[in-house]
This record gives sequence, C-alpha cells and structure tokens, in this order.
Amino acid sequence: MPLIKLRTNVNVSEANTAKLMSELSQLLASETGKPERYVMVEVKGDRNMLFGGSADPVAYIECKSIGLSTVQAKSLAKSISGVLNTQLNIGADRIYIEFSNCPAEFWGWNESTFG
Repeated sequence: MPLIKLRTNVNVSEANTAKLMSELSQLLASETGKPERYVMVEVKGDRNMLFGGSADPVAYIECKSIGLSTVQAKSLAKSISGVLNTQLNIGADRIYIEFSNCPAEFWGWNESTFG
C-alpha cells in the first residue's frame, strides 16, 4: 500500500528510471516497515516544471501509505532527498514532498480494502 509518485523536470533515461524506481521501492518498504510486494512507484521525468522562478532541476513527490507517521515522514524526507540528489542531482531545497497517511478502509486492493 505504500505509494511514491515522482515528477521531475530532469530527463531520466530508461535505465536510470528502472534503477531509481527500484531504489525508491526498497527505501519506502524499509522505512514504512511494509513488504515491498505492496509498494508502488511511478516516475515521470522530463516534465515542464518551474520552482522559485527557476527551471533548474526540481522534483515533486507524493508519498502515501496506511499508518504513515510523522516520524516516518521526516525520515523519508531526508532519505528520498538523498536518493534524488545522488541519482538526479536535485538539491534538497528544490524538492517538495507531500506525505499522506491514508486510512486502511480507504485504500483498495484485490477487490477489497485493507480495513
């Protein structure tokens, strides 16, 4: 049930996309304590984006999970920013992350919900 969606103005090659998705998937599973088989990752590169009046490398991330705590969100903010800095050369001050804690009864999967 953990989900991470990344949008960036950086052009991400197919090979780098696969590597980035794998790293984000493992990171999200580890930090939320959820099995990776439930983690979903989406990466969209080469988007038209502007932040602070600049088209320098930038990223917007949505990170959602059932039971996501504020402690986990803070830790994920640091970890995700580190991955994006290393892999895409995006500075932490050019990244917005929207965290959502979704109630289990409002997260559907396999013809039902988790709650």
